[in-house]
Amino acid sequence: MTSKLTSTVFNQGWHCNALQCLSPHFNQRPQAEVSLLVIHNISLPAGCFGLPYIDDLFKGCIDVSADPSFKDLQGLTVSAHFLIRRDGSLTQYVSCDDRAWHAGVSNFHGRENCNDFAIGIELEGTDDVAYTDKQYQQLVSLTQQIQLQYPMISLDRIVGHCDIAPGRKTDPGDSFDWQRYRQDLTNS
Repeated sequence: MTSKLTSTVFNQGWHCNALQCLSPHFNQRPQAEVSLLVIHNISLPAGCFGLPYIDDLFKGCIDVSADPSFKDLQGLTVSAHFLIRRDGSLTQYVSCDDRAWHAGVSNFHGRENCNDFAIGIELEGTDDVAYTDKQYQQLVSLTQQIQLQYPMISLDRIVGHCDIAPGRKTDPGDSFDWQRYRQDLTNS
């Protein structure tokens, strides 16, 4: 594991080591506060990995005729701050200083509209397929870097999409090893 970080890798909310793939689906946060980290999963089509459709969705240019399951994505305006692919590669779509549109109807400790104050990280995966070692390594490193840049994000302010939208969302799913992730965060 890496040692604790001492400097930031962010410049105006952009991670210096992430591939940038700009999404038009964002706006300014109502306040400058960034105090929550939300972990999601995504695959397009469901259960298929390594395809360009996640980038296309977040860029607003997905070809909804490419797969029958995409018909419900027509006109959808959604984004996340980051995507960690199965190989551990990191893509950023929206500056962390801006509000990405990832959480939807959500509530954290009585506070609604989590997009207003959250950073969203998508893991390429599904609720029931194990995530890769490279994904966990990248997620731990990225989380530590985010916590350094945005110190209001403490361990108890890192949640799954399922935690802020219960009954509506299930990701990152049973396949996500919260114990491993939290242990790696605190031991590195």
